[in-house]
This record gives sequence, structure tokens and C-alpha cells, in this order.
Amino acid sequence: MKHPIVGLVVAVMCISCDGKHSTLPNDEPLDDLVEEYLFIELSMGVHDSAHVDAYFGPQSIRDRATQAGLSLEEIRSKATSLRGQLQARRAQTESSTRIDGLIARLTALLARVSINSSEALPFDEESQLLFGVTAPDFDDQHFDEILHEIGALLPPSDAALADRVVQFQNDFVVSVDRLPVVFEAAIAECRARTLGRVALPDHESFSIEYVNDKPWSGYNWYQGDANSLIQVNTDLPIFIHRAVDLGCHEGYPGHHTFNVLLEKNLVQKAGWSEFTIYPLFSPASLIAEGSGNHGIELAFPGRERLEFERDVLFPLAGLEANNVETYYKLQSLLQQLKYAENEAARDYLNGTKSRKQTIEWLIAYTLSSEERSTQRVAFFDTYRSYIINYNFGMDMVREYIERDTANDSERWQRFEYMLSNPILPSDLLAQE
Repeated sequence: MKHPIVGLVVAVMCISCDGKHSTLPNDEPLDDLVEEYLFIELSMGVHDSAHVDAYFGPQSIRDRATQAGLSLEEIRSKATSLRGQLQARRAQTESSTRIDGLIARLTALLARVSINSSEALPFDEESQLLFGVTAPDFDDQHFDEILHEIGALLPPSDAALADRVVQFQNDFVVSVDRLPVVFEAAIAECRARTLGRVALPDHESFSIEYVNDKPWSGYNWYQGDANSLIQVNTDLPIFIHRAVDLGCHEGYPGHHTFNVLLEKNLVQKAGWSEFTIYPLFSPASLIAEGSGNHGIELAFPGRERLEFERDVLFPLAGLEANNVETYYKLQSLLQQLKYAENEAARDYLNGTKSRKQTIEWLIAYTLSSEERSTQRVAFFDTYRSYIINYNFGMDMVREYIERDTANDSERWQRFEYMLSNPILPSDLLAQE
């Protein structure tokens, strides 16, 4: 059964979304509670290396968390107590964006404590607690219709459809020796297009590393002070379109831009020090991954991406632009199969499919190679329900950005507003 996003209505916080930078509410002082919050999150990071995605707050709090060495039960107790204090304060005020955000983060933290304590949570319940949403559920028939379109697009063959896709895409692989020049040209274009729309600090910067043996294809490690380390995993073949994907998603207007704007507007201007930490398993990740993916469409609307890649990146990669129209039609259809990854993760983590069955299902329904499907299951093992943020998050962000906007300028204004303010996933949904 497919549950469409359009028309979903939930209660949302009163945050202006007119694209202008509103003045943040002047909440009562929370410094004592926020310092305790940072200590608890950093204590969780001692147990779970994936938990703290970025931290650029006081080193003294991190040192204290390392030295304290709290057990998971102690973390659970402290997080529960702090959430109770915040809920008590929240009950005494008509509206508090800041308190709501901290409560959502602590709810996610408590779910991660349960997961790290081997307390099984159903996939949908887990994603609701961590990211504030439950992803749509699609049956096989939905994907079968897309698979039929892909089969009709590619040259006829008796081979399995996944093999036909892999064989066709092999003509569009960037060799490892050409990857740096291709990726650097792509991210430079992503940056130029973003800076033409979004004001970032003059000193913002990034560095790039090429790595191996990771369950992901790219990662942004935000360092603070408007600086990021972007890593690109070269374990598996990288197709030409992935250069712009990663340049936008990890850099501009994606993760690097998001973190720079949060630091500038919430930490430096508003003094909300809870934003010196980015807990990966929190509602912020739906905004981050959703904006990272939708930012590609925003930066390269219509045929602009195809034309840039064909005219600039293909020559740098030493690739012929044969069958380029078919290649991009294929990428569009493969994008529509992305929800299949959610279904695979849901069944795998709920125990209804084995690892072998999940890999086989991914091959059949995402049309990826066995190696890439195996890597995806490794991602599920590490990041679990996080997978929903890429596809469902992108659709939620797209609907929010495009709602009642008339042109690209308005869409960029709303996009920048979303990246600069303490927005929760529920704030992306339409109000009635």
C-alpha cells in the first residue's frame, strides 16, 4: 500500500516560512540544561562512534564525558530526567521552539540507548522516535511498474534486468585516476551556483579525501568555523552523475552549507549552544539528508545538469557522450526505485528477511550489483532506519520548498530559511 506525502497534515510549530530570517524567540535562560544536554550526548558518543556527527563546542564538556564513562543505563536516566525538566518548562509556556527541539533530540537519544542496549524496536517505531517521521510503505507492484519502464528503455537482452543496467552503466564509470579532477570540477560548480543564491562567510572552506572500506559513498565531517572535511569512498565504481550528486549533497547547497548556516545563525547569533553538536540519529538528519538531495535539483534545474555534465565533466572523465539521453532517463527512473531501499531495510531489520534475501531483493528491485547491494546492507547494519532520510526526507523537503513558491528565487529563499532555523520535520508539512 502506498501512502502519498501530499495532503499530510499535522500540528506544527509556529515558525514563519516566508523565506525571511525571522528573529528567534527569546526563551528563558537554558544554559545549565543545555550544558547537561551536551554532556549526555557526548557520553553517548563514547559508546557509539557513529552517534556524534560533529561537535565544535567546549572541549571541557567532551573531556568530562570521556572521563565520566557513563553506562548506557546512566545515560538513559540522565536523558529521561533532563527531558522531564524540559517538558515541565514547556508546559509553562505557550510556545518554545528551543525547548521543543531539545525534547525531540532527547527522545531520539533515548531510542539510541535502547538500540545500543539490544532492545529491539520495530523499524517504523524506531524512525518515528529518531527522526520524527514514519516513511511511506510501498508494495512490490509499485516497483514492478518502474522496472517495466526501465526494461523498455534499455537495449533488448536475455540477461536479468539488474545485469543489463550494470552493463549499460559501465560505460559511464569515472576511472579512479580521473576522479579528483572530475569531482573537484563538479563541487566547484555546485559551490558557484549556491554562492550565487546563499550568503556564506568569506572564510568558509572544505577539503576532500578519497577513502576506502566504508558503508557509504560520501560523507561530510563538519569541523566547525565554517570548515568541512568531505570524504568520497572509492570502493565501488563511481558513475559520472555521482560527482554532482556528491558535490551538491555533501557540499553546496547540502551538508556543508547546512552546517555553516546553523553555526552562523543559531550558535553565533542566537547563542543556542546545543547546535554545537550534531547527533546523527536525530530529527536534524531528515532535514540534512532531504535538503542535501533536493539541493541537487535546486542547483541544477531542468536540463542544466545534463548539459553541464555532458559538456564539462564527460571530457574531464575521458568519457564519450554516447547514449547520454538514455543514461539520464535511466537515472531518473532509478531514483524512483530509492524507496525500495526502505522496504529492504524495514524487512531486514524487522527480521522478516535474512541478509542473503535482502541482498537478492536489492539486486532485483534497485537494479544494483551484488557488491553494491552488499554494501547497502552494511549501511543498514550501521545506520538502521536512517535510510529513510534520503528519499522520504527529500520528498518532504521538495514539497515544503515548492509549496506556494512561484520561481527559483523564492525557492532558494525558503531553502536558505530552512537551513538557517531550528526546523523539525513536522514543520515541513502543510497546515490547514
